[in-house]
Amino acid sequence: MLRQPTPKEATVLKRWQLSTYAVMLFGYVGYYLCRKNISAALPLLKETFGFSNTDLGAIGSTALIVYAIGKFVNGPLSDRVGGRKIFLLGMIGSIFANLMFAQGSTLIWFIIAWSFGHYFLSMGWGGLAKTVGAWTPAEKNGTIMGFISLNFQFGGVVSTLLAGTIISLGYGWQYVFFIPASILFVVFIWSFLASKSSPHKVYPGVEFPPSNKKALAKIELDDDTLEETVNPLDVMRSLFSMRLFHILLVYSVLTTILRQIFFFWTTQLFTDIGLDSTDAIFKSAMFPLAGCVGTIFLGWYTDNHAKNGDRARMMWIMLAALTVSLVLMAIFTLGDHSSQWIIVALSGLAGFFLLGPYSMSSGCLTLDIAGTRGAGTCTGLIDGFGYVGAAVSIWATGYMSDQFGWASVFYLLIACALFSTIAAMSMSKIYQQKSNSKEAL
Repeated sequence: MLRQPTPKEATVLKRWQLSTYAVMLFGYVGYYLCRKNISAALPLLKETFGFSNTDLGAIGSTALIVYAIGKFVNGPLSDRVGGRKIFLLGMIGSIFANLMFAQGSTLIWFIIAWSFGHYFLSMGWGGLAKTVGAWTPAEKNGTIMGFISLNFQFGGVVSTLLAGTIISLGYGWQYVFFIPASILFVVFIWSFLASKSSPHKVYPGVEFPPSNKKALAKIELDDDTLEETVNPLDVMRSLFSMRLFHILLVYSVLTTILRQIFFFWTTQLFTDIGLDSTDAIFKSAMFPLAGCVGTIFLGWYTDNHAKNGDRARMMWIMLAALTVSLVLMAIFTLGDHSSQWIIVALSGLAGFFLLGPYSMSSGCLTLDIAGTRGAGTCTGLIDGFGYVGAAVSIWATGYMSDQFGWASVFYLLIACALFSTIAAMSMSKIYQQKSNSKEAL
C-alpha cells in the first residue's frame, strides 16, 4: 500500500516535481534546437547544392518514416524501462546526428543522417509524457501538459531565431547544426542532474501527488508502486478497445500532417514568395510563437471550463477557425508579392488555432486516457500513426510545390483541417454521450 509523505518528504518531493517539470520543459526545447534547425537550413542547402523542393522533401519524409517507427518502438519502451532514461538517451543520439549531418555534401548522406537523428528524437515525447504523468495529479493534466507542451512551440521559436542569428552573422550552413548540438550537450548534463523519473525514485512507496481521477483505460498492473512495471501489451489491448482512441488515432494523423507541413516548409514557402533567406527564417517563427499562446489557452480552458470533461469541443472550434485561416492563405498565395505580410500574419493565426489542438492528442488526452502507467505506449501509438501520414505528406508537398505551386499545398492543408474538425466533433460527441449515459468509452 502507498503511504502519505511526511511534511518534510512532501517539501522535498515538491522541489523535485518542479525541477523535473523544468527539465521536461527546457530539455525538450533542447531537442528542438537539433530538430527544427533543418527548416532554417533548407534554403541554404537548396542554394549550395542545387536541390529541388522534391529533393528537400525526401530528406524530411524519410526521416519522418524513421521517426514514426521510433515512436512505435520507444513509446512502449519508455513504459517498460522508464521515461527519464529514454528522454536522456534521445538527447545523446540527437547531438551525434546533428554533428554527422553537418559533415555531408550529398542528398543520400543528408537523408541517412537526418533519419538516424529522428530515431533518437522520437524518444523525447514518450519519455516526457511518462515522466510528467508520474509527477502530475490527473485533475491538472490539461494545465500542466498545456504548459509543458509549450516546449515544442517555444523550441521551434528558439531554434528558428538561433538559426537566423547564426546565418545573419555570416556563418555557413554547417553551424546551424554544430551550435545547436553543442547547446544540447549542456542541456543534457543539466537534465541528468535535475530530474527524477517518479516520486518513488525519491521516496519509495509514497503517494505523491494525490489524485481522485482515474485513467479511462483499464490497465492491468503488476505492482502498486512502480509505474515502470506495466506491460505495454496490456496497455495496447485496453486502448484498442476504446472508440475514443480509434478516433484519436485518425485525428492525430490529420493534425500531425498539418503541423509537419508548416514545421518543415514555412521558411521555404516564405523564400519562394519573395522574402530573403534570413527574413524568411525570422518570420517563420510567427507560427510556433502564436502556437504557444494557443496551447496555454486550450490547456487552461479545458481544465477549468470544459463541460462534462469535454476537451474536444474547444478543439473543434479552434480547428474550424484554422480551416478559415488556411482558405485565406490559399487565396493570398495566388496573389503577387505585395501579399507577403498577409501570408505571414495568417501563418501566425494558423499556429494559434492548430498547435493547441494538436498538442492535446499526445499531451493531456494521452494522460486522461492511459494515465502515467500507459502514457509512453499511448503517445507512441498516437504519434507513430500521425507521423506515418506526415512522412508521406512532406514529400508530397515538396513535389506539389514544384509542379503546381504553393496554392495546391494549401488545398491539401484545408482538407486535413476540415476532416480534423470533424474528428474532434466526433470525440466531443463521445464525451457528451459518456456524461449523459455513464457508459464506458
